[in-house]
Amino acid sequence: MMLGVGGFGTVYKGFVDQHTLLPLRQGTGMSVAIKKLNQESTQGFDEWQAEVDFLGRLSHPNLVKLLGYCLEDPELLLVYEFMEKGSLENHLFRRNAANEPLSWNMRLRIAIGAARGLAFLHSSERQVIYRDFKASNILLNGIYNPKISDFGLAKLGPAGENSHVTTRIMGTHGYTAPEYIATGHLYVKSDVYGFGVVLLEMMTGLRAHDTRRPTGQQSLVEWLKPDLSHRRRLKALMDSQMEGQYSSKASFEAAKLTLRCLEPDPRKRPSMEEVVVELERIAAMSTSHRPPPL
Repeated sequence: MMLGVGGFGTVYKGFVDQHTLLPLRQGTGMSVAIKKLNQESTQGFDEWQAEVDFLGRLSHPNLVKLLGYCLEDPELLLVYEFMEKGSLENHLFRRNAANEPLSWNMRLRIAIGAARGLAFLHSSERQVIYRDFKASNILLNGIYNPKISDFGLAKLGPAGENSHVTTRIMGTHGYTAPEYIATGHLYVKSDVYGFGVVLLEMMTGLRAHDTRRPTGQQSLVEWLKPDLSHRRRLKALMDSQMEGQYSSKASFEAAKLTLRCLEPDPRKRPSMEEVVVELERIAAMSTSHRPPPL
């Protein structure tokens, strides 16, 4: 029943009664995902507490639902809604050969949903900085609706006159904003940078960081960012599995938005609300584009 293993611990599939949430036999009732803390994990109680604190009080169609938890020393468990299609990472990089390649329109739809989730976090009463936005933390339900999961590294945003939170540098190599790495200063727009990296992964079908690529190409942003502003070079970097599914105008608009999200200065990055509006505009443009007949 093991679904996967992460920094926090192992995730299992379980079954509960839809109304009482009491446990049921395998294959009956409602499926749930159960995250169990690994006792050797470098994460632990603080991350478990963050998940309960944030997902216990925040609710949005693009955030995964926390159904319950267990604190029974030394066991720490978290129980979530089950996301049938797994992570965006698994689909983008075909970790399971049974996964069909995601179409351009589906990638846009997933990007819009994830952007709405981040925008909601940033506009909540006390801004929430997610801090670990990446393809593996975007989960897909049975109809590919995306939900942001894993709030173990989330932080409350700055209070009063402050523009940032100073905190220990955490996150995932390849997705972390440069100002955060350099100073430990975490801004709401540090999340926007991570979103830009995921957009680049969705456009190219390549991982944010891959040591198997040649020197100079291991960091996706450093390697391909210079090409995003050149319409002619753009076609060569787009994922070949989407060929014929998008107009050159739509891909160029997506590239321009990605570049804005990846601005070195966080003040120059768009807000997530702006990102949602821009992605919806690109999606509308893409819907009107009819791919050539086979």
